[in-house]
Amino acid sequence: MTPTAPLYASTARVVAALILRETCARFGRSWGGYTWALAEPVGGIAILSLAFALIAPKPPLGSSFTLFYATGVIPFLMYNSLTSALMAALPSNRGLLSYRSVRPLDVLIARALLELLTHVAVAAAVLVPIVLSQPRLPEIAADRVALSLALAAALGTGMGTMNAALLCVLPSWRQIWSVVNRPVFLVSGILFTTRQIPAGLSEWLWFNPVAHVVEAMREGFFGPDPAAFVSVTYVLGIAGALFLAGAIVIRGQSGKLHKI
Repeated sequence: MTPTAPLYASTARVVAALILRETCARFGRSWGGYTWALAEPVGGIAILSLAFALIAPKPPLGSSFTLFYATGVIPFLMYNSLTSALMAALPSNRGLLSYRSVRPLDVLIARALLELLTHVAVAAAVLVPIVLSQPRLPEIAADRVALSLALAAALGTGMGTMNAALLCVLPSWRQIWSVVNRPVFLVSGILFTTRQIPAGLSEWLWFNPVAHVVEAMREGFFGPDPAAFVSVTYVLGIAGALFLAGAIVIRGQSGKLHKI
C-alpha cells in the first residue's frame, strides 16, 4: 500500500459522510423529500416546454419543441445548479470546517457529487417520457448525451468552486453573481441553434462554454449539425482553470472560512 493510500481512503470516507449529511439536510429522511427534489425541476421544465411549444410550435431542430427545449435546458440547469450550490457549500458547512479531518474541498466535492446524481435523475425523468411520447423514436447517441452531462458537471464544478472562493473574499459576490449569470440562459443556445444567428455572432457564441455543453446534448438527440461546435478541450480547460484558481484562493483563505 502506498503512503498516499490511507489519505485517499480517509478523504473518500469524509466525502461519503458529507454526501449522506447533505442528502438528509436537503431532502429529509423520507422518500417525499427525494420525490419533491425530482418533481420540482421536472414540473418546471414541463410547464416551460409546453408554454414555448404553444408560442413556437415548429422547433429549429426536429419536430417536437418540447424535446428541443428539454435537451437545451437540462444541461444548463445542471451547470447552473452546481454554480449556486457550491457557492453556498462552505457557509452552510461552516461548523464542520473546524474539524481537522474536513477540508473545504471535501465539502465542495460532496455537494458537487450530490448535485450531479440529482440532475442525472432529473434528466432521465424528463427525457425518457418525452422521447417515448414521440411518434417516431429518435436515434439517440448515448455517448454525446453522457458527454454533455459530464461537461456540464465539470464546468459547473469549476465555476462553483470559483464562486465559493470569491464569496470568501467578497461577501457580496452572491448578489453580484445572480446578476452576472442571468444572461447566460439567453446566450447559450437553449432556445435557438447556431444556424439561426449571423456568422459574426455565432463566432462570439463559441467563447461561451455553456453553449458547447448544450450543442453536445443536441447532437445526441438530433444528430451532428454542420453549423454546430463542440470543443471538449475548451470546456474542460475552462473548467479546470476555474477549479484550480478557486481551490488556490480557498486554500489561502482557509483561516477565514469560519467567518463567511
